[in-house]
Formats: sequence, C-alpha cells, structure tokens
Amino acid sequence: MKAIVVNENGGPEKVTFADIDTPEPGADQLQVAVETAGVNYLDIYQRNGAVSAPFVAGVEAVGRVTKVGSALDSSWIGRRVGWLGGQGSFAETVVLDEAKAVVIPDDISNDDVVALLMQGLTAHYLATSAFAIGKDSTVLVHAAAGGVGRLLTQIASHLGATVIATASTADKRRIAVDSGANHAIGYENFGEVVREITEGRGVDVVYDGIGRDTVEEGLESLGIRGTLVVIGAASGPPPAIEFSTLAAKSLSVIRPSIAHFTIRPGELSWRAEEVFGWLREGVISTSIAARYPLEDTAKAQQDIASRSLAGKLLIDVASSTA
Repeated sequence: MKAIVVNENGGPEKVTFADIDTPEPGADQLQVAVETAGVNYLDIYQRNGAVSAPFVAGVEAVGRVTKVGSALDSSWIGRRVGWLGGQGSFAETVVLDEAKAVVIPDDISNDDVVALLMQGLTAHYLATSAFAIGKDSTVLVHAAAGGVGRLLTQIASHLGATVIATASTADKRRIAVDSGANHAIGYENFGEVVREITEGRGVDVVYDGIGRDTVEEGLESLGIRGTLVVIGAASGPPPAIEFSTLAAKSLSVIRPSIAHFTIRPGELSWRAEEVFGWLREGVISTSIAARYPLEDTAKAQQDIASRSLAGKLLIDVASSTA
C-alpha cells in the first residue's frame, strides 16, 4: 500500500511517499481503509523527534472498517469511523485500537469529521474540563484564527463568555470576530491591552498555543485566581515559571493533553457527540484551508508550519491512491 513514511527524524525532506506492507489488525484492533486524513502540528513534532524514526506518519483520519481482530464483532465491518491518535493515518490502510474509534453519524461529512476530531475535541475539553468556561468568564484565546483557536472562540462565545482573541493580521482578527470574539487584538503589548479591556481586572483564563513568546505576558494578563492553559509551543518551549509569580495572584498553570482528557470510559464518544451536536446546531463551523494528495504531505506540513493558512489542511488519501 502507499503511505507517508518518516525514515529519519528531521525536516520535511525526511517525509517520503513509499510502498509498504498493509498492516493486519491485532485481536482488539480494526483495519480501516483511510479516506481523508488531517494535518496537525503533532505531525511536525513527531517528525522532528517526538517519535523515533522510522514510522508511518499521520494521527487523524476517517475511513471504513475493512477487517477486525479476533476479539471483535464482525458488525464493525463497513462502518465509517474517525479517530485521533491513530498512528500511521497518512496511508491507504491503518490499524487502530477499537477504543480509539469514533463511529461517525451519516450526516457528518468526512471533511467535517477531520476538521473536528483533533481540534474540535481539543477545543471541547479546553472549554469544559481544563477550565470550565461559564457565562461570567472572560477568556483570552491566542491564535484565534487557527484550527483550535477558532473553534475554542466559537464554543466560549456559545457558553456566554467574553472573548478576547489575538491574531497576527487584520484578516485573521476578522476571522476571530466572525467566530464570536468580543475583542480581537494583535500580539504587541497584548497584556496591556487586555488590562485596558478588562479595566484592570485581567482575564479568568488564557489559552496559549504559542509558548515562549507569549507565556510571561499571558500570566500578567490573568486576574486573581486565573488559569494559564498552555496547549502548544509554536514559538518554542515556554520559559520556566517561578512559584512566587503564581502566588502573587493565586494563579494556576496547566499543560493538558487530549489523550488524558479522552482516557476515561465513554469520554471520547461523549466529547465527539457533543461537538457533532454543536456543528448541527450551528454553534461551531468548520473551515477547510487546503487539501492535498497523499504524495504532497510534506508540502502540507510545510504549509501548516508557516501559519499562513487559516483553516484545516486535509489529505485526500482515497482519491490520491485510487
């Protein structure tokens, strides 16, 4: 089968389009014919060394079950399923644990599935569990025109929060406002601007996927008993935080992972069902920025790293290999 293989850790030049053996499911696994896959920053982290090469790239996709392991019921065969955290998703066929599979309702398109699983479920747990946003909350969302940021802005607005969004360009700030942000600002002196908007109180929570360039100022933007939620490090690893800095306003810091917020029985399906429900109700919407054939996955990774596109990047696996 055709697949994207990283034979050595490093830059996009290490991403290869190759022929490999079709994987067979283990006892508790599903074999799935991949239709559409999603591109994520996690793919870049893995390529750069978070996963030791060689490996088949890709962690998120949707497709139909073609075979099941010996411990599973054959009724799985033919079902359309989606997943996040299923290693090897940039390939014609993937095997994944049954526990990671989300059965997809007929009225949810492949594009919407891939645009919502990794980023939509991330936005869901950030808004409901890492910090429980309420109607009296004031939140600061960095990179609010990006995949997670845009959805998080929509959800926070739906939950009744006052949303302050940051984005790097005027066009991206317009996207944030269209997504429900009450205020959209740039990154320069954003802490001072936040204090002006909140009349000196600060925000209840900062969602930061940028890291090194924004964390310290984000802490300054928090009000008493505020929470900094660090969800990524696009600008590099954030600096160490002194406990005395936190004590000054009884602040909390959390560095959550979606794996830990979908680990309890039924948690993955609950979050997916709620996110799909919000899509049906018009609470959230998806945005597809670009799509690529499987052989152009390296280009897709370069494009997501450039942060020049606003919306989800898709890999059309089935049409690429038909």
